[in-house]
Amino acid sequence: MTRKTKDKIDLYTEHKNEYAAARKPVLVEMKPAVYLAIEGRGEPGGEQFSSSIGALYGAAFTIKMTRKFAGQQDYVVCKLEGQWWSDLAQDLSKAPKDQWRWNLLIRTPDFVTEEELRKAVAVLLKRGKGQEVKRVRLESLAEGTCVQMLHVGPYDQECLTIARMKEFAESNQLEFHGRHHEVYLSDPRRVPPQRLKTILRCPVRRQGRP
Repeated sequence: MTRKTKDKIDLYTEHKNEYAAARKPVLVEMKPAVYLAIEGRGEPGGEQFSSSIGALYGAAFTIKMTRKFAGQQDYVVCKLEGQWWSDLAQDLSKAPKDQWRWNLLIRTPDFVTEEELRKAVAVLLKRGKGQEVKRVRLESLAEGTCVQMLHVGPYDQECLTIARMKEFAESNQLEFHGRHHEVYLSDPRRVPPQRLKTILRCPVRRQGRP
Protein backbone atom coordinates (compact mmCIF):
# COMPACT_ATOMS: atom_id res chain seq x y z
CA MET A 1 0.00 0.00 0.00
CA THR A 2 1.39 3.41 -1.00
CA ARG A 3 1.72 5.79 1.92
CA LYS A 4 2.53 9.49 2.04
CA THR A 5 5.38 10.09 4.46
CA LYS A 6 3.42 12.25 6.89
CA ASP A 7 0.06 10.48 6.71
CA LYS A 8 -0.95 9.11 10.11
CA ILE A 9 -0.45 5.37 9.90
CA ASP A 10 -3.17 2.94 10.98
CA LEU A 11 -1.73 -0.57 10.78
CA TYR A 12 -5.14 -2.22 11.09
CA THR A 13 -6.34 -0.31 8.02
CA GLU A 14 -3.18 -1.05 6.06
CA HIS A 15 -3.38 -4.75 6.91
CA LYS A 16 -7.16 -5.14 7.09
CA ASN A 17 -7.07 -8.56 5.41
CA GLU A 18 -5.05 -9.85 8.37
CA TYR A 19 -7.76 -8.74 10.80
CA ALA A 20 -10.75 -10.35 9.14
CA ALA A 21 -13.41 -10.61 11.85
CA ALA A 22 -16.03 -13.05 10.58
CA ARG A 23 -18.24 -15.14 12.86
CA LYS A 24 -17.10 -18.22 11.01
CA PRO A 25 -13.58 -19.63 10.60
CA VAL A 26 -11.45 -18.25 7.76
CA LEU A 27 -7.86 -18.67 6.61
CA VAL A 28 -5.63 -15.60 6.75
CA GLU A 29 -2.00 -15.05 5.76
CA MET A 30 -0.10 -13.15 8.42
CA LYS A 31 2.99 -11.41 7.10
CA PRO A 32 5.91 -10.74 9.46
CA ALA A 33 4.98 -7.99 11.91
CA VAL A 34 6.66 -6.03 14.72
CA TYR A 35 5.17 -5.75 18.19
CA LEU A 36 5.91 -4.20 21.52
CA ALA A 37 5.69 -7.21 23.84
CA ILE A 38 5.81 -8.19 27.49
CA GLU A 39 5.75 -11.79 28.69
CA GLY A 40 4.55 -13.25 31.97
CA ARG A 41 2.76 -16.04 33.79
CA GLY A 42 -0.43 -16.13 35.82
CA GLU A 43 -4.17 -15.64 35.78
CA PRO A 44 -5.68 -13.05 33.42
CA GLY A 45 -6.61 -10.00 35.44
CA GLY A 46 -4.07 -10.80 38.15
CA GLU A 47 -1.68 -8.21 39.55
CA GLN A 48 1.23 -9.00 37.23
CA PHE A 49 -1.07 -9.23 34.22
CA SER A 50 -2.64 -5.83 34.91
CA SER A 51 0.65 -4.09 35.62
CA SER A 52 2.12 -5.59 32.43
CA ILE A 53 -0.72 -4.13 30.36
CA GLY A 54 -0.03 -0.74 31.92
CA ALA A 55 3.68 -0.99 31.15
CA LEU A 56 3.00 -2.03 27.55
CA TYR A 57 0.61 0.83 26.85
CA GLY A 58 2.91 3.25 28.67
CA ALA A 59 5.78 2.36 26.34
CA ALA A 60 3.54 2.43 23.25
CA PHE A 61 2.11 5.89 23.89
CA THR A 62 5.42 7.36 25.07
CA ILE A 63 7.15 6.29 21.84
CA LYS A 64 4.24 7.56 19.72
CA MET A 65 4.01 10.97 21.40
CA THR A 66 7.78 11.47 21.42
CA ARG A 67 7.81 10.92 17.65
CA LYS A 68 4.78 13.16 17.14
CA PHE A 69 6.21 16.08 19.11
CA ALA A 70 9.51 15.71 17.21
CA GLY A 71 7.65 16.05 13.90
CA GLN A 72 8.33 12.45 12.94
CA GLN A 73 5.96 9.91 11.43
CA ASP A 74 2.78 9.64 13.52
CA TYR A 75 0.66 6.50 13.87
CA VAL A 76 -2.33 5.02 15.69
CA VAL A 77 -1.51 2.90 18.74
CA CYS A 78 -3.03 -0.50 17.97
CA LYS A 79 -5.29 -2.59 20.17
CA LEU A 80 -4.03 -5.02 22.77
CA GLU A 81 -3.27 -8.53 21.56
CA GLY A 82 -1.99 -11.59 23.36
CA GLN A 83 -0.51 -15.04 22.84
CA TRP A 84 -1.48 -17.76 25.31
CA TRP A 85 -0.01 -21.17 26.13
CA SER A 86 0.86 -23.55 28.97
CA ASP A 87 3.85 -25.73 29.76
CA LEU A 88 1.54 -28.19 31.54
CA ALA A 89 -1.10 -28.99 28.92
CA GLN A 90 -1.58 -28.60 25.19
CA ASP A 91 -5.21 -27.65 25.88
CA LEU A 92 -4.94 -24.37 27.79
CA SER A 93 -8.37 -24.83 29.36
CA LYS A 94 -7.08 -27.92 31.21
CA ALA A 95 -4.19 -26.07 32.86
CA PRO A 96 -4.59 -24.11 36.14
CA LYS A 97 -4.99 -20.42 35.34
CA ASP A 98 -2.15 -19.47 37.66
CA GLN A 99 0.11 -21.51 35.35
CA TRP A 100 -1.06 -19.88 32.14
CA ARG A 101 1.69 -18.15 30.18
CA TRP A 102 1.04 -15.07 28.10
CA ASN A 103 2.82 -12.67 25.80
CA LEU A 104 0.95 -9.37 25.59
CA LEU A 105 1.39 -7.46 22.34
CA ILE A 106 0.75 -4.11 20.67
CA ARG A 107 1.52 -4.06 16.96
CA THR A 108 3.84 -1.20 16.06
CA PRO A 109 5.34 0.21 12.84
CA ASP A 110 8.56 -1.45 11.80
CA PHE A 111 10.44 1.87 11.87
CA VAL A 112 10.26 2.02 15.69
CA THR A 113 13.75 1.26 17.04
CA GLU A 114 15.26 -0.34 20.11
CA GLU A 115 16.74 3.06 20.96
CA GLU A 116 13.29 4.67 20.96
CA LEU A 117 12.05 1.94 23.30
CA ARG A 118 15.07 2.38 25.59
CA LYS A 119 14.40 6.13 25.84
CA ALA A 120 10.69 5.56 26.49
CA VAL A 121 11.51 3.13 29.31
CA ALA A 122 13.85 5.70 30.86
CA VAL A 123 11.15 8.39 30.70
CA LEU A 124 8.57 6.13 32.34
CA LEU A 125 10.95 5.08 35.10
CA LYS A 126 11.75 8.74 35.79
CA ARG A 127 8.02 9.38 36.12
CA GLY A 128 7.77 6.59 38.68
CA LYS A 129 5.62 4.33 36.51
CA GLY A 130 6.99 1.07 37.92
CA GLN A 131 9.65 -1.49 37.11
CA GLU A 132 7.44 -3.64 34.83
CA VAL A 133 8.25 -1.35 31.92
CA LYS A 134 11.82 -2.71 31.90
CA ARG A 135 10.39 -5.98 30.58
CA VAL A 136 8.84 -4.44 27.46
CA ARG A 137 10.71 -5.45 24.30
CA LEU A 138 10.38 -5.29 20.53
CA GLU A 139 9.52 -8.62 18.94
CA SER A 140 8.92 -9.81 15.38
CA LEU A 141 6.30 -12.48 14.66
CA ALA A 142 5.88 -14.43 11.43
CA GLU A 143 2.75 -16.55 11.93
CA GLY A 144 2.08 -17.38 8.28
CA THR A 145 -1.15 -19.25 7.52
CA CYS A 146 -3.67 -19.03 10.37
CA VAL A 147 -7.26 -19.97 11.12
CA GLN A 148 -9.09 -16.95 12.44
CA MET A 149 -12.58 -16.28 13.77
CA LEU A 150 -14.47 -13.58 15.66
CA HIS A 151 -15.57 -14.64 19.14
CA VAL A 152 -18.49 -12.72 20.63
CA GLY A 153 -19.08 -13.28 24.33
CA PRO A 154 -17.20 -13.97 27.56
CA TYR A 155 -13.56 -15.00 27.41
CA ASP A 156 -14.34 -18.21 29.32
CA GLN A 157 -16.57 -19.39 26.45
CA GLU A 158 -13.81 -19.13 23.83
CA CYS A 159 -13.40 -22.91 23.90
CA LEU A 160 -16.58 -23.22 21.80
CA THR A 161 -15.18 -20.92 19.12
CA ILE A 162 -11.79 -22.65 19.21
CA ALA A 163 -13.52 -26.00 18.67
CA ARG A 164 -15.12 -24.62 15.49
CA MET A 165 -11.75 -23.31 14.33
CA LYS A 166 -10.12 -26.68 14.93
CA GLU A 167 -12.89 -28.51 13.04
CA PHE A 168 -12.46 -26.07 10.14
CA ALA A 169 -8.70 -26.62 10.10
CA GLU A 170 -9.08 -30.39 10.06
CA SER A 171 -11.61 -30.21 7.22
CA ASN A 172 -8.90 -28.45 5.22
CA GLN A 173 -6.24 -31.05 6.13
CA LEU A 174 -4.60 -28.58 8.53
CA GLU A 175 -3.64 -28.74 12.19
CA PHE A 176 -2.98 -26.14 14.86
CA HIS A 177 0.69 -25.33 15.17
CA GLY A 178 1.90 -22.51 17.38
CA ARG A 179 0.59 -20.25 20.10
CA HIS A 180 -3.04 -19.27 20.44
CA HIS A 181 -3.37 -15.56 19.58
CA GLU A 182 -6.11 -13.09 20.50
CA VAL A 183 -6.89 -9.53 19.39
CA TYR A 184 -9.06 -7.61 21.86
CA LEU A 185 -11.55 -5.44 19.99
CA SER A 186 -13.55 -4.52 23.12
CA ASP A 187 -12.62 -2.96 26.45
CA PRO A 188 -13.92 -5.31 29.19
CA ARG A 189 -14.12 -2.32 31.56
CA ARG A 190 -16.81 -0.77 29.36
CA VAL A 191 -18.44 -3.67 27.50
CA PRO A 192 -20.53 -6.39 29.21
CA PRO A 193 -19.16 -9.95 28.87
CA GLN A 194 -21.86 -11.12 26.46
CA ARG A 195 -20.94 -8.36 23.99
CA LEU A 196 -17.15 -8.65 24.09
CA LYS A 197 -15.57 -9.04 20.65
CA THR A 198 -12.26 -10.89 20.32
CA ILE A 199 -10.47 -12.10 17.21
CA LEU A 200 -9.10 -15.60 17.83
CA ARG A 201 -6.19 -16.78 15.70
CA CYS A 202 -4.07 -19.91 15.54
CA PRO A 203 -1.24 -20.71 13.12
CA VAL A 204 -1.75 -23.93 11.16
CA ARG A 205 0.27 -26.33 9.07
CA ARG A 206 -0.50 -29.31 6.85
CA GLN A 207 -1.51 -32.41 8.82
CA GLY A 208 1.34 -34.78 9.47
CA ARG A 209 4.03 -32.23 8.75
CA PRO A 210 6.96 -32.64 11.16
